[in-house]
Amino acid sequence: MSAPALPLSPWRLSVAPMMDWTDRHCRYLHRLLTKHTLLYTEMVTTGALMHGSVQRHLRFSAEEHPVALQLGGSEPDELARAARLGEQWGYDEINLNCGCPSDRVQRGAFGACLMAEPKTVADGVKAMRDAVAIPVTVKHRIGIDKTESYDFVRDFVGTVAEAGCEVFIVHARNAWLQGLSPKENREVPPLRYELVHRLKRDFPHLTIALNGGITSDEQIAEHLQMVDGVMLGREAYHHPWLLTGWDERFFGASAHALSRDEVEDQMVRYMERAFAEDGCPWYAIARHMLGLRHGLRGARKWRQVWSDHRLKPLPPREVWAMAQVHVVNEPEAAEA
Repeated sequence: MSAPALPLSPWRLSVAPMMDWTDRHCRYLHRLLTKHTLLYTEMVTTGALMHGSVQRHLRFSAEEHPVALQLGGSEPDELARAARLGEQWGYDEINLNCGCPSDRVQRGAFGACLMAEPKTVADGVKAMRDAVAIPVTVKHRIGIDKTESYDFVRDFVGTVAEAGCEVFIVHARNAWLQGLSPKENREVPPLRYELVHRLKRDFPHLTIALNGGITSDEQIAEHLQMVDGVMLGREAYHHPWLLTGWDERFFGASAHALSRDEVEDQMVRYMERAFAEDGCPWYAIARHMLGLRHGLRGARKWRQVWSDHRLKPLPPREVWAMAQVHVVNEPEAAEA
């Protein structure tokens, strides 16, 4: 596929922020697979940055760029301070979480419940935009609870856009604040892609990216006819090899150059580096690459080696050698 003549949006393809998953080790793996896809951190609360270890929450590897910091919070002053820290640490974008429905987030009065307070979101966005020179974006749902009116999300976007936000990443499901777990909130409320497509038609000057339920390159290509960008979450995490075709197909760039074996080799080198730098154990990193050989013969036994708690005392290079015994780079339906 040849590269389009017009410059491509930085939000054309991205991997979603996912709590407990998209940490710096996960992002390092994803960057080995795609050079152009935008990567997001886990949500970091303003409280964690105001009262906790900034280094623990914000450090990342230079290889991860482009990488965006997602913040959780609602107080403009705290958001501005947190955004300034993110810029100082070198992030390429600050994203405000207005989509997470968990009880813990609701108790902090941020996440999806902020969609009911668009003026509060607008104030936070303005404070962050005044504090930093990098883009400030918002990730949100199409609605909350069982309110299914398009007017609700349209008015939310309109109000926040007036504060200067130009990029909206829209999960095409409602967030039910009561009665569903976070996992159920990703599966039970129906997907309504047409509302996100309509937002792009109604706000052609804004960048609108779509998130939710997308699992294939074909679906990505279809939505890119309607919106500016597509964000994948769990599909990208569980089947990371999917990312290897994105640079060529969706960015018109060179095809992915590394084999699975070479990616695994690079991850082992990274494990050794991480342990030397700060004592990070290899298994905290290896957990993110367990889907690397999905669909190949021997993948199950390969995963079992990297997941075996009895091997934790061994250096990662020895574990790698044990896992490699089971590697067969041929597809097998039984492993899919």
